[in-house]
Formats: sequence, C-alpha cells, structure tokens
Amino acid sequence: MIRQIKILDKISDIQERAKAMLRRFYGYAEFRPLQLDIITTATIGQDCVVLMPTGGGKSVCYQIPALLGDGVVIVVSPLIALMKDQVTALTANGIPAAAVNSMQTDAENRHIMEQLFSGRIKILYISPERLLIEIDRWSRDMNIRLIAIDEAHCISQWGHDFRPDYTRLARIKELYPHVPVMALTATADRLTREDIARQLRLNDPKLFLGSFDRPNISLRVMTNPGKTHKLNYISTLIDRYRNDAGIVYCISRKAAETMDMELRARGYRSVVYHAGLSVTDRNLAQEKFINGDVQVVCATVAFGMGIDKSNIRWVVHNNMPRNIECYYQEIGRAGRDGVAADAVMFYSYADIATLQSFVDESGQQSINAEKLNRMKEYAEASLCRRRILLSYFNETMDHDCGNCDVCLNPPERMDGTTLSLMALSAIVRVNGGAGLTMLIDILRGAGRQDLIQRGYHLIKTYGVGRDLSFAEWNAYISQMIQLGLIDIAYNESNHLKVTPYGARVLRERLPVTLAKYVPFETRKGRKARQKEQEEQKLKPAEQLLELLKEVRLKLARKEQMPPYIIFSDKTLLEMVRTEPTDMEAFARVEGVGEKKTVKYWKPFVTAIRKFKGIKEPLGAGLSHEETLLLLNAGYDVEGIAKAKEISTRTVYNHIVTLIREDKLTDFSPVITREQYMRVMEVAKSNPEEMYVILAKEMPIGLPSVGLAVSDYLLRRKANEK
Repeated sequence: MIRQIKILDKISDIQERAKAMLRRFYGYAEFRPLQLDIITTATIGQDCVVLMPTGGGKSVCYQIPALLGDGVVIVVSPLIALMKDQVTALTANGIPAAAVNSMQTDAENRHIMEQLFSGRIKILYISPERLLIEIDRWSRDMNIRLIAIDEAHCISQWGHDFRPDYTRLARIKELYPHVPVMALTATADRLTREDIARQLRLNDPKLFLGSFDRPNISLRVMTNPGKTHKLNYISTLIDRYRNDAGIVYCISRKAAETMDMELRARGYRSVVYHAGLSVTDRNLAQEKFINGDVQVVCATVAFGMGIDKSNIRWVVHNNMPRNIECYYQEIGRAGRDGVAADAVMFYSYADIATLQSFVDESGQQSINAEKLNRMKEYAEASLCRRRILLSYFNETMDHDCGNCDVCLNPPERMDGTTLSLMALSAIVRVNGGAGLTMLIDILRGAGRQDLIQRGYHLIKTYGVGRDLSFAEWNAYISQMIQLGLIDIAYNESNHLKVTPYGARVLRERLPVTLAKYVPFETRKGRKARQKEQEEQKLKPAEQLLELLKEVRLKLARKEQMPPYIIFSDKTLLEMVRTEPTDMEAFARVEGVGEKKTVKYWKPFVTAIRKFKGIKEPLGAGLSHEETLLLLNAGYDVEGIAKAKEISTRTVYNHIVTLIREDKLTDFSPVITREQYMRVMEVAKSNPEEMYVILAKEMPIGLPSVGLAVSDYLLRRKANEK
C-alpha cells in the first residue's frame, strides 16, 4: 500500500512538472490527448509503442522527458530534414538540442558529441546508421533517460517504408536493457505494431493509440476531372491560400515535373521534388518550401516524411495513392497547426492500372492488392469519407463528419436507367473494344478519325447521348463502374467490359439509380480573384493576421529560419483573437513560451498597437520586466543573459532595479547566503575598495545585488515597525 502511494506521488510529481515545462518552453497550458500519459510512462522507465497521426503531437512525447531531470534523450530518425527542423524549433524554445548526421563535417559531429558527454545537450537526434556506429563507443554508464525511435514502422517488413538498417536497432536493448524505449509512428496496422515491438525487443511495452481524426482537414475526391480542371482547381487552392503553402503529389517523376512546369507557366512560385534529382537540388527545393519562398511543391512520395512545416494549408493527390496508410500520412502534412486545411484527391481509372502493376511487381501481392482495393473503395465512396478512413484504422465514429465532400454536398439521386442502358449497349456493340474516352465519344457522336476507321459511327447507339457533355458522361460511367455494371480490363488497354450484373440490367431493363452530376468549380478570372482578395483585406481580423505574418516573415529572414518556427499560424490567430498590447498579455498567448516572449514580444505587440491605433509608445525600462519573467520561469543569470543576448552584468543591473521596485523578493536564485554575507562584510570593512576586492571572488554586478538586498531588508524592517 505504501509502495503504491509512493508510485502515485511520483506520477503526480512527474505530471505537475511536465505541465510546467509545457507552459514554460512551448507556451501551452494543456497537453493533447494521450501526451501526458505517454510522457509519464516513459519517465517512470517503461517501454511504449506510440501510434499517433501525422501532426498529432508525437515529438512532445519524447521532448518533455528530457526536461524532467538529468541525462539525455536520444531520438533515432531516418530523416536529416526532420532533425534539422526539430533542432531549430527546440533551440528557438530554449531547449538545448543537436543532431549528428552525414550533412555535417566530422569536426562538427565531434564537437556535438563532446557537448553530449559533458551534459550540455538534452536531446540528440541521430540516424539509425550513425547510432549503430556510435553506440558501441558510448559508456554503459552514460546517462540516457530515453531512446525514442521515430518513424518506427520502418523496422517492419509489413510497414509501407521498410528500411533494413532499422532492423539492427534491437542492439539498443542489448546494450541498454534498463533504458526505456519509445517507438513512434503515424501509420501502422496491428500486424506492423506487433512487429515493431518484437523486432526492437521491447519489454512488455504499453501501447498508445491516438485518435486518427484530424477534423480540421476537409476531405474531397474528384473522379476523372481532366487536366484542365485539375490545374484550375489547384490554382484556386493556391489563390485561396496565397501566403501559405501546398503539396501536389504525383504518381511519377515526369508527372511531377509536368505539373511544376504548368503551375510556373501560370505565374505561381513552384518547385519540383523527386528521387531522380541530385541531393543538392532536392535539398534546395525542400529549403525553399520550408522557408516559404515558394507556394507549392510538386513531388512524388519521396517528399514529405519528416516535414514539420505547420502552415501547409492543402495537399492534392494528382493520382490515387497505393494504400490508405500512405494517403493518410501524406494528407496529414496539411494543417499540422490545427487550422483549417484541404485534402483533395484526383481519381482516375488509369491510376488503378498503374498501381496494379506496382502490386504485381511487389513481393507481397495479396496484401498490397487488398490495400489497393481499400484505397479504391475510399475513392469511390458515397458515404462520409472520414468515417471510412477512421474505420480503416479501427476507430469508430458514430456520426458523419460534416467536413468532406460527401457530407457537405450530399449527392442528389436520379433515375439513371436509360443512361446505363445506352452505355452498356454501346460496350456490347463494340465487343468491349473501347476505353472510357472512346465510349463517351461514341455516345456523344464524335467524329474522331480512329472512331470512324473502326466503324463505331455505324452502330445503333452512336450519338444517342449527344445531349450530355463529356464531363457528364464521364461522371455517370464512373458511377456505373462503381456500381459493378461495368468492369475495366486493365490487361487490355483499360477497355470497358459489361459485367454479369450489367448484362442482367441490360437484358431485364433493371432500374439503376445514379447521383446527379454536379459541374466542377470553374476557376475565377484574375480580376475576380483580385476583387475577392481586396474584399477579404477589408476584414479587420484578416488585415491583422496578414500584418503579423509580415512581422514573422521579417524576423524569419533576419534569423535565417522558417517562419513557422518563430510562431505557427495558429499562434498568430490567437494573437489576432486576443490582441495583446503589452508583454504580460503577449506571454499569455497560447503557443508563446517564455524565451519567445522575451525575444519577440516587442515587434508583435508594436504591430498590434499600431493596428489598433494606440499611439502611446511602449514603456521604457521594460527590459528588466523581461528579466523578471525569465527569473520566475527558473532561468539563472547566465541563462537569462544567453536568452536575451546581453551581458550577465546587465542582468544583475536589472535585478537590482527589480529589488528596488519591490518586484523581486526571493533572492535565492540570484545570490547565496554566503555571497550576501561576504558582500556585507567587505562593504562594512572597506567600502571604497569593495568592488575591486569582490571582482576577484564573484561575478561583476553581484555585489550591487547584495547591497540592493540589504536595502530591501532594511526597508522591510522599517515598515514592520
């Protein structure tokens, strides 16, 4: 009983300190679901497997334990881009972190390892290959608090991104059996999760399954929209989020290059990214995207893993992905800050043929074929897409989401019997020798040369559907395929065939219900878009948000870091909502930690005050108020000097001011009792030489603090009388 009480007290203490660290370094008052439980589990020394969606907050789960005591957290990551991004974000928040990787010189890596061994680094990012080289050199007594394995699905052959080097990470448990290991992934089915735990040799790991629901992401699928409609729709997204970013995923390198060329021809800032580019070109493209120099990246699936950019507002799949795991991870790169984002998939039957060939060439045909089929079912769904998506990950949702195309625009049903009979009859009359485009041209009575050469203009159904547009027939035939009336012979140049069910419909004139065609949204003209943008700028909240983004971009350029590292769009929206006009109010904004308060409050508050028409300048002498904020947060004098980029002597001068103004009454973090007594002794015996004598014994500025403390104590004593 006593032991259980002690354990509960320990857990309570861990959680209380974890919340304090979250507020201090990250600027948030509350954890997201599961985060605190995961942190607690790791901190008390238990292995765990964490399954959270992309953007779900996995990194905080292994970063906070590093702040709760001595020692270092080792983070194993396969991605140099992620390492760089995370280290930049952590150091911006005042957390000592570094990475060891192949993009740095041997001298740089050695220096970082020296810092690690001397205890000056709390979080170290390292690749699995590098870890396996370094780990045998480390002392078994090295104080490692936690080893986090990010992208842990890479260890499993059942995972979608298997990497052989990951399988050797079982070595960790051989060398450090008592160090807790946290395996983290965004996409892993039950088979993969079990394989991760087995291969890493985790000891009775606790499993944490986060919700896969990302309600801020709007889901949409567009079937066979055609090249022009695709480009128009992507252009609309870029225009809508003109100061943010998006990703267009393409099925091939050539398709990515073509899309990039088309968008640049329309005047958009675009880059291309795929595995066929040189490392230098890939890194340059990624850097431009992360830093906000371009609006869109056109890429293959080689792009995106480890990208932590929070203001990706949209993701478009120019082709259907091969499975739901990949699709979910890729759309999860949008809206990581919790603000509204769009995920759009263009789906065509040509994609199925290409993806089927990938399946046929894979080593796990039956599993991959089933996964492709589930992806196809999602694309063709007439039910709430989010419910289908969540059910794939064994998560139940008892209501429609209200934020997908099916929920927002429920299909209007119509009698499609006549249209179905026309299409089925035409397929039969050409002996299943036509693909989708040819079939539509037959029904519409097109005069294309190859159609006439084949004699298709002579069949009875030629031209019977000329009153419908190509897009309408495209949509209706797609539905007939989904309903099982028509099949696609992928091994016969994607020719359409009548299924047994379709033959029965044709023979018995069975009724068929279809969803009424809804035209694709047309792209607004440039003048219309400009007018819409001007109207948006008339809204005060929009104006202020744009102003704060400009402030953020200016600071990012000056500090040579991505804008979202300074503050996410969500934090800027909080500033818009709360309109802080002084440092104290700025410090309370969600997402603003203590170091960032001190570093950034002036430019943002100045912009907000100017926007609100407040003409009074910011009060002078506020620098010592910043010092008080950091003192209350637990920073020592050297830490404050480093955070504010000033000398320790200046910090001591601030402290003297705070004591004289009765704003600082706890002196223990600043001056010890022994130091205070020594100052008083020298001040009494040799006041004229006091500073010279004490300069050899203590930091310059500390004697002044001692005298200020003495004055404070005398004032308090006088007041008590």
